[in-house]
Amino acid sequence: MILADKIMELRKGSGWSQEDLAEQLGVSRQAVSKWESAASIPDLDKIIKLSRLFGVSTDLLLKDELELTESPPAQSLPPQEERAPEPPPRQIALEEVNDYLNTVRVQAGRLALGVALCILSPVVLILLGGLADAGLLPEERAAGAGAAELLLLVAGAVALFLCYGRKMTPYRAWEHEPVELAYGVTGVVEKEKSRYEGRHTLHLVAGVVLCILSALPLLVVGTMGDMARMVAVDLLLLLVAAGAFLLVNTCTRFGAFQLLLEQGEYTRQKKWEARQNDAVSTLYWCAVTAGYLAWSFLSGAWHITWVVWPVAGVFYGVVEAILALRRRKK
Repeated sequence: MILADKIMELRKGSGWSQEDLAEQLGVSRQAVSKWESAASIPDLDKIIKLSRLFGVSTDLLLKDELELTESPPAQSLPPQEERAPEPPPRQIALEEVNDYLNTVRVQAGRLALGVALCILSPVVLILLGGLADAGLLPEERAAGAGAAELLLLVAGAVALFLCYGRKMTPYRAWEHEPVELAYGVTGVVEKEKSRYEGRHTLHLVAGVVLCILSALPLLVVGTMGDMARMVAVDLLLLLVAAGAFLLVNTCTRFGAFQLLLEQGEYTRQKKWEARQNDAVSTLYWCAVTAGYLAWSFLSGAWHITWVVWPVAGVFYGVVEAILALRRRKK
């Protein structure tokens, strides 16, 4: 029995009309009619509401081979000889998928804001430094206020990163282990991903364009005075921060769909390689971060030092390729 027939039978068994069910779910009667005629399928959250409303499991709704009078069969692992030499796939139910996507939607914005705050942290310090050089502010006062603002923004960013890490901890293992969605859930996730793809492309393009255009303020001021250059540097950082916010937010959200569907960087082969590269990756990015901070604070050239990140990203791809070649030779 397909989902459409199950919805109709459950509704009629409860003595409800299509209007009654639509009111319970907060949708139109036409939507319920399309579900029951198999012209469309309910969204992820509506399937969960249907299961709770009728007191049945989502498996019973989504698995065609299960009748309404049957209980879902127990899940069993495949025979030992058929399993790959890696952890068995983690079974993920519809409710877990819904919770995960909702968590990522909220936490992606916090992660992106934290990255933006790190980029923006020296803005006031640079501006006050320019005012001090122009004799408009005492140098000590400018340095103190600028350093305080920088520390406050960095502290706020760290708090956001910690919050993101705590909320995402229950799902961290999914990034490294094989996952397997419950029957019927893959189609629902693919539908949600398809809906988000347009916005993802728009934010991706806007983020890249903002990062590219960030150099314009410096080009415009040219050989103007020191104060104009300081303002231009601040505008550069503002544009980079806005672009980084869009890129981190949308890539984190889109990556959640890829993780569930095991696409892109989350295929089983990529996960296996990531497990092999964990130690190298940690050391590499810690070294890059330390180098970036040391160069930035010693030189004060924040408008230049941000290029460390795209360059480090390119070189990390080279490092991964070298490690992959070494594994193949063994």
